Parts: sequence; C-alpha cells; structure tokens
Amino acid sequence: MKVLEISNVDFSLRQFVLPLMRAIRARGHEVVGVSADGALLDGVRAEGFRVITLTFGRRLFTLAHPRAFLALVALLRAEKPDLVHAHMPISGFLARMAAWVAGVPRIAYTCHGFWFNAPASPFRRGLGYATEWLAARVTHVFMTVSVEEAADARRVGIARHAVAIGNGRDPAVFRPDPEARARLRAAFGVPPERVVILAASRLVRHKEYPELIAALRAMPAGELPEIELWVAGARLPTDNGPDMARLLADAGLGARLRLLGYRDDVAALMAAADIFVLPSHLEGLPMAVIEAMLCALPVVSTDIRGPREQVVPGVTGLLVPRGTVAPLVAALTRLAQEPALRAAMGAAGRARACELYDESTVIARTLDLLGL
Repeated sequence: MKVLEISNVDFSLRQFVLPLMRAIRARGHEVVGVSADGALLDGVRAEGFRVITLTFGRRLFTLAHPRAFLALVALLRAEKPDLVHAHMPISGFLARMAAWVAGVPRIAYTCHGFWFNAPASPFRRGLGYATEWLAARVTHVFMTVSVEEAADARRVGIARHAVAIGNGRDPAVFRPDPEARARLRAAFGVPPERVVILAASRLVRHKEYPELIAALRAMPAGELPEIELWVAGARLPTDNGPDMARLLADAGLGARLRLLGYRDDVAALMAAADIFVLPSHLEGLPMAVIEAMLCALPVVSTDIRGPREQVVPGVTGLLVPRGTVAPLVAALTRLAQEPALRAAMGAAGRARACELYDESTVIARTLDLLGL
C-alpha cells in the first residue's frame, strides 16, 4: 500500500509522525510525508523518506486554507495513495476533505487535541466542533491520543467509532541515565545538590510560561535548596501570539534561568533534571510528559485533558488548576524540598509509562487500526 502521512509543520512530522512512518515502512508499505517546509525535515529525509512540502496556515481565517486545500487535492490525485492519514486540527481537516474529493479509498485521522475543548470564544469553539464533525463524516478510522477526547468524540456525535490509541516513546531511549546526568550538569556548571526544574515545549502562550515565571519568582527562596529552571524548546515560525522566548529572557530570573533552545538531546536533559513542569491550558496527550515519566521525573502539570490521564496525583506527580500561580508554587516548592518524594514519584511514573506509553505497543495498535 501507499500511505501519505500529513501533518501541519516540520516539528509535528519529526516529533510525532516519524516513528509511525518508520513502522509503516518496516511492514513493507510505501510511506510519504507531507508538511510545511522546515529544517527538521532534513532528518526525516536523511532516513530515506520522501517528504513533500506544502504550506498550511495556522490562523483561523487566512487565504492559506483554500490554497492548501486545492494543492492537497492536486497532490492526492497525482500521488494516488491507498490511505491518507492526517494529523492536527487544520491540516487534519483540509487533508481529509481533500482526500474525499480526490477519491482516496481510505481516510484516517489522529486527533492530537480538540479546538472546542480549549479556552476560547463560543464562536471559535463552535467552529472547531463544526470542522471536526464535518471531516469525521468522510473519515474511516478516527483516532485520538487521549482517552478522554475519544470519549468526547463519541459523546458529542463527532465520531461514534473514535478510538484512543495514546502516545508513546521508547523506554530504552528515555530512561534514567546517571552518566548523562553527570555529564550535562558538569557541562552547565550545575552542582549535584541544585534542584533543576525542566520545561520542554514549544515557546507559545498556551504552555503558560507567564504563570511559570510568576511561580518561580514567588517560590520561598529562603526555605528551599538552590533552584534552576531549564527551558528547552523554540518558537516555530508559524506560531501565533506573543514571543515567549523574549518574555523568558526579560523575566529577571538571572542565573536561575537557562534558555536552551531547540534540543535533540531531550532524553539527556531529562536525565539531568529533578522535576518536570508543563503548566499548559490545552494539550492532547503531551509527549513531553511521557518522556519525563520514562526518565523517572516527577511531573507537575495542569488538571486538563491529557495530563490528568497521565499523571496520578500524589503518586507520579502533582496536578494544579490551569491559569493559576499559587498552586504551581506550592507543587514545585513541595517537590524541591523533598528529594525522597521526587524519587518515589519518579519511579512510579516510569513504571506507569512503561506500562501505558511504550512506543512499540502504541504504534502496533495504530498500524492495526489503519489496516497496515
């Protein structure tokens, strides 16, 4: 079979879709990637995959959407795939509708988070629901990464056949690594007793970096060991909203903040850290939380869809209400003060992640649903 894997940007294709592309090829099928152009596609192509570039708009209203739709129809008619598998809200909607128009025999979709579950105006949420409902009418296989959002899709009539497939990472890559921990902390000049809090995500507003900065400022320094925040990630050229990199740089945290930019060695960074934090207000099933759990880090995240099915409060980490500062201060302070609690939560988190989020198991389940 010939499969087209379609996502919005190079980051998504590289971080979320590439492991699936490898598995599809390993089963003897032809697989082609489609996304907007970007430097991260170099690594995908270096593995021998053909990647076709096509620009997707990421704003709600833009002429890029009809242009992308027409380009997709032309592409699919030329490529004649047996299966189109789409990802992300806008590219997922356009790709599925284009596949239907082009007469692709089988259309699949993986939802990485519903727009209509995000804090937004009723109009934006209604439009998000409408696009998901419409595209689901032509979708043969409807998957979500989150159990809760699969239930949402069934409950509100988007897709009665929605199936949660989860997300996964390789436990052999993301693991406790004392050698990497010693090496990175020595390279950064971080002493063993200093508590490192790690945030790893795109530098966008919905990851709640303003709240994280406020929490770091409010933590009771006199009652805590030395604390340092590492931020690994970058802003994509197509990301909307305020520049979080500038906000972080101007936060006045001084030596307590280390901006690392985009990194390929996230597993090593997590091995070198003590606490992982992701105070988002919208997620699907965040891969970074899985990676942190596999690296035996206690996780502090928000009580929203995705993280609340990953993190067991008081066992593998702590959940706080989104958009709040004081509960985030309390959670980070508690973990910074209690190394034994961090160790216990980290061990429990790795066990849970190995059971639920092993990449090989998730991909095998996905391939079976796709009929590959």
